[in-house]
Amino acid sequence: MPEKVLVAYGSTNGSTARIAETVAAVLREKGVAAEALPARSVTDVKPYDAVVVGGGLYAGRWHRDARRFARRFRGELRLRPVAFFSSGPLDASAQERDIPPAPGVERVMRRLDVTEHVTFGGCLREGARGWVGGMILRSGKGGDFRDFATIEWWAGGLVEKLATGRTVRR
Repeated sequence: MPEKVLVAYGSTNGSTARIAETVAAVLREKGVAAEALPARSVTDVKPYDAVVVGGGLYAGRWHRDARRFARRFRGELRLRPVAFFSSGPLDASAQERDIPPAPGVERVMRRLDVTEHVTFGGCLREGARGWVGGMILRSGKGGDFRDFATIEWWAGGLVEKLATGRTVRR
């Protein structure tokens, strides 16, 4: 079992941050020292036995901070078990079926030999930052589509997968 896990995330309005914090909390309940940190604030991944990276999806692209984190630490990430998650669909599709990683996320996964990825529903509420977010809200397509029972289930399964290094894509 990994002793220390980093859950790094890229989040604009806090939805992905809440998912990352939930993942870290579940890992702690399973006996792992886990912490969730904004990807942009991480300066070193060497102290961690495994890493989970999450990013919100915006127009089909992973959050800039998640992309930059993966690029900045690619050498270190190749040396430890890594899992990815995305959040973003503003509908029930993530609860109804497995959604493959966005093309850019898929490329990063191949470069780092990451096989574990899941896409969770997203959340966009009034007051969200950004022009696109405002446009989506004005069109009536906002809401909270995160399924925390599924997030907790996935996080609970990560302990064994990260311990054995046998992560699998969902």
